Amino acid sequence: MTTTSAGAASGPLDPDRPDGVRMSVEEATSLGKRALGRLGFPDDEAAIIVDQLIDNALCGYRFASLPRILAIAGDEKSRRARRPIEIVHDTPASALLDGGNNVGYVAVYRAAEIAIEKAKKNGIASVGVYDSYYSGRNAYYVEKVTREGLFCLHIASAKPRVLPIGGARPALGTNPLCFGFPSVDGPVVFDMGTASLMWGELLLHAHLGKPIPDGIGFDADGNPSTDANKVIEGGVVPFGDHRGYGLAFAVQAMGLLAGAAIPRGQAQDYGFLFIAMDPKLMLPGGDFERQMSDLVRGIKATKRRPGVDEIRIPSERAFRERERRRTEGLVFDRAVVESLEAL
Repeated sequence: MTTTSAGAASGPLDPDRPDGVRMSVEEATSLGKRALGRLGFPDDEAAIIVDQLIDNALCGYRFASLPRILAIAGDEKSRRARRPIEIVHDTPASALLDGGNNVGYVAVYRAAEIAIEKAKKNGIASVGVYDSYYSGRNAYYVEKVTREGLFCLHIASAKPRVLPIGGARPALGTNPLCFGFPSVDGPVVFDMGTASLMWGELLLHAHLGKPIPDGIGFDADGNPSTDANKVIEGGVVPFGDHRGYGLAFAVQAMGLLAGAAIPRGQAQDYGFLFIAMDPKLMLPGGDFERQMSDLVRGIKATKRRPGVDEIRIPSERAFRERERRRTEGLVFDRAVVESLEAL
């Protein structure tokens, strides 16, 4: 682990800075596992959680990396009793899991494994998880499913953090949705949140004492605010006005299919749903992967406007930067590193 200083413009992806700490993947992994161990997570679960957190950092999502351990530590659900993850409803093509109040990084990981198993055996699968929380970045799971040659749709509904259009209090989760498509050249993944700011990013702003952009946050009384700590007590607006609101509503509804309302009888709660499918179910000739690669190449070959060096597709930047950061290392906020070491 090295302390960073002012870096050159032509340096690594993540410039060195006085308030940052550059770490290797191994160093960051060790820090994360130690912190989770002090929170009571067994070694196998800590390994699953940290694998995603480090991958998130490698792909350029700093807020979704090691700072999430601080969010887990501060969430009241992490202090409640946990039960073993259990399949409560099972068919050849579906499963519903009681997450047992286990963190989503573990429970949703298990659901992804089941979705892969059932889809490869039966051609299609739907798997849901309830009574869990904080699953992290949807693309992490979807890439895992898609690398098995499967199409995947994954949604995650959550407790209210987002204000509906015209509302003064939150009524929807940040509610991300993600699509994954296998291709000859590897997974193509599109992952998006439906909120103007993801909750993990808001929590990181609060931890670092930094304001959020104007016009997207509201305090507990429904007044506009850029103070992240006040917005945590209120909420944020959807992205894209009514379009994001509509998508957030749809994801919240799909969370009900994953059993979101079962634990507490509340429709506005956490639910995690996978739909995985073998493309051969629709195209028995096995042409989908090749056609998907043709689609990508066709889009990237589109005539560009002056000054545009490249047309990128979803996930291309993240996958490319992942490989660079494996060599260059990861830069974390010093305040986050010190907080993790002090847990």
